[in-house]
Amino acid sequence: MERFTVSLDGDLLAQFEQYMQRRGYANRSEAVRDILRERLEQERLQQDSEKGHCVACLSYIYNHHERELARRVTEAQHAHHDLVRSTLHVHLDHENCMEVTVLEGETAAVRRFANALTAETGVRHGHLSAVPVELETHGRRDSHGRQGHRHARPKT
Repeated sequence: MERFTVSLDGDLLAQFEQYMQRRGYANRSEAVRDILRERLEQERLQQDSEKGHCVACLSYIYNHHERELARRVTEAQHAHHDLVRSTLHVHLDHENCMEVTVLEGETAAVRRFANALTAETGVRHGHLSAVPVELETHGRRDSHGRQGHRHARPKT
């Protein structure tokens, strides 16, 4: 492991220390590593937004009384069953639901799906968190010529 020194003014250091405390970091090195990984992943996804694969978590809140919204969300997920791995649905109160959808696929397609879903009228607080992955295929081919199974290995 390499070491380096970072100089911060007092205000920025105080904010960083508060951030570390809120997030439960034991030391500055762990916090800096996580911040760097997150920023590098964001930059990689922005640069490679039209190529490569990712795994992602799309979270959003919506009012299930919004006209036909629950049906539209479900139809969108079914129409993109190749991207949607799983969805968790949580009832927050009498009107609002939160869904967390795990996605995997081409980064551009995942981003388009997330943007379309969160743009639906009545969907609020949408957020996509994506991690670039390298796909690896393992196992023998079956009788139809398909490869065994696939691993999605995070790039970072």
